[in-house]
Amino acid sequence: MDAGANDRVGGSTVDERGTRAILPAFSSGDGALPAPESPHRRFAVRASALVALAVSVAYLTWRVGFTMGTLWLAIPLWLLEVHAVLGLGLFTFSLWDLDASAIPAPVESSDRRIAVLIPTYNEPAEVLLPTIAAAAALRPAHETWVLDDGERPWVAALAETLGAHYLAREDHSHAKAGNLNHAIEHLDAEFVAVLDADHVASPEFLTHTLGYFDDPSIAIVQTPQDFYNVDSFEHGPNRSWFWRHRRATAFNEQRLFYRAIQPGKNRWGAAFWCGTSAVVRTSALRDVGGVATETLTEDIHTSIRLHRRGWHTVYHNEVLARGLAARDAEQYQSQRLRWGTGAMQLLHLEHPITGRGLSVGQRVAYAATVLGWFDAWRTLGYVLVPLAVVFSGASPIHAPLVTFAVAFGVTLVVQRLAIALLSRGYAPAGLATMFEFVRLQTTMAATLSYLRGAARPFAVTAKGGADRRRRGQAPWLLWLLLALSVAAGAWFTLSMAGLTPVTYPVRWTVYGAVFWAAVNAALLVAAIRRIRSDRFATDRRTGVRQRLEGEALVDGGHAHLLDVSIGGALVRTRVPTTASARHVLALSFDGDQTVRLNCEERSRQAVGGEGDLVSLQFRAGQDREVGRLAVALFGARSLTGHAHRSSNEHRHALLRPSKDPQAAQLSERRSN
Repeated sequence: MDAGANDRVGGSTVDERGTRAILPAFSSGDGALPAPESPHRRFAVRASALVALAVSVAYLTWRVGFTMGTLWLAIPLWLLEVHAVLGLGLFTFSLWDLDASAIPAPVESSDRRIAVLIPTYNEPAEVLLPTIAAAAALRPAHETWVLDDGERPWVAALAETLGAHYLAREDHSHAKAGNLNHAIEHLDAEFVAVLDADHVASPEFLTHTLGYFDDPSIAIVQTPQDFYNVDSFEHGPNRSWFWRHRRATAFNEQRLFYRAIQPGKNRWGAAFWCGTSAVVRTSALRDVGGVATETLTEDIHTSIRLHRRGWHTVYHNEVLARGLAARDAEQYQSQRLRWGTGAMQLLHLEHPITGRGLSVGQRVAYAATVLGWFDAWRTLGYVLVPLAVVFSGASPIHAPLVTFAVAFGVTLVVQRLAIALLSRGYAPAGLATMFEFVRLQTTMAATLSYLRGAARPFAVTAKGGADRRRRGQAPWLLWLLLALSVAAGAWFTLSMAGLTPVTYPVRWTVYGAVFWAAVNAALLVAAIRRIRSDRFATDRRTGVRQRLEGEALVDGGHAHLLDVSIGGALVRTRVPTTASARHVLALSFDGDQTVRLNCEERSRQAVGGEGDLVSLQFRAGQDREVGRLAVALFGARSLTGHAHRSSNEHRHALLRPSKDPQAAQLSERRSN
């Protein structure tokens, strides 16, 4: 990529009237290609993992040979510990090497026939518009197709306005997979790029991925999923010590998978399609009969079939599109239930661990992905065993306190250190464990579907706002476990006072059980609070608003932009102005391009005689101009890191998060 291209995606300029151009830097983290790990860091990661595995095996051997107490508790506890060590082994395998793939040169022009496909069903205009606009603006030359299973006339009109084609079908069978197969049958394209309806591509989405296909054996190039609604249910602050040595980023519950585990699969030839933000060779799809339709996870299912046919896949670890993360607990649980159920269907239909046609590395890689869903049962076991000790007085461990404390403590420390290093800072222990509890009941329900073997209908995750605001409902299992934990605390207190028939012959084990029950209770409370938090209540927003600072023109007068979405903006005028029903907002970009939008004034608030806070809503019928705004906003968001490295003169001018408390309050009222 040349410096000029970088300069066009970020920063600010001055237009002919002296208005500062506006290109924001909003993202949920550093999406650039990570630098290769140094030999010293790679050695530290691998050595810590191998030491942890060796210590764990020694610990498990000692436990089963010399410490087994009451067997009905001792055996389940030991099996839980074995399961944890097996999980650490698969984690080590998955994250052994994150730099296995060579990065090709960008492809600025191509004579290949390329189609960008956007399957949609019920997404609203504020979600679809930036996706379509950004896809149509991609280079090199291509066609953009909106695949509408909702058969909505307004979607057809929107696609035409933004320079895209429209395709619908009469038969809506097999949901997204069927929609894609229908399109591939009707299009003459060598490659198709697939973007979910809420995933907005950066300008380099095609140029940075097409080069891999010079290798005729490559079937899929997958890129990470990242998200632009950084206030979602899945996001939070990352306080991991690891980030002292890396560029800081917010926590996202999926980032470990997309920025570490998936690139680690390149070493084993096992990177798989994730449904969106990918480019696919159509001849490879036709070779395996199209996109798989038998499971809820058509992406990984199709990948297994491609690998069995000898096709190769690659993971390009650069964020080139951003979408909408689950905004509330209901959306989050719905996604995980679908993914988990799909994984169980794969075990039934494709047997990725034992079936023929896959390499040993691919089998283990798929095992790490699919079997990871059963970790929920280990989490449940670690909650129940301490409670059983407290209620029964039985001891699963018979060993001297000091001996056990040293052995257990050393094992726990080396395991946690190995996990922290292997995860490269993407999974801080506290937040990651809390999310295990958040999805506990959903994940268990998904794994139980393996026993039923029944198909579950495909459910589209809601992408827009809701008609009414409501708090999430915590799963009943979390409430039950919390109630049992509280009851265990009360039972322990009464037992120590001699008011129950239970006695504790091995006191230190019950003290340890009470400690872990308290830790689990704290995690349960944290999970329930997050699910029920007003912060993640279903909202009624018409678009994701970004609280940002920059310069704008309102009716020709200078104003300060404080927040913007594709539906409207919040500005602060320089001096008090007269209220008006209609305004013209002008935002300028590099290359002397200016977007002018007709607006309606929704509210106004005086600010100490120094100006007014004015809430503006874009008027209908401006899809083309709003599309231009979306391309600029989301394109800059995706390439902030590149802009910073290529042009110091632009660095200071990027929009900053607004710190104006009055603006924040008014923006919150606009959102609600």
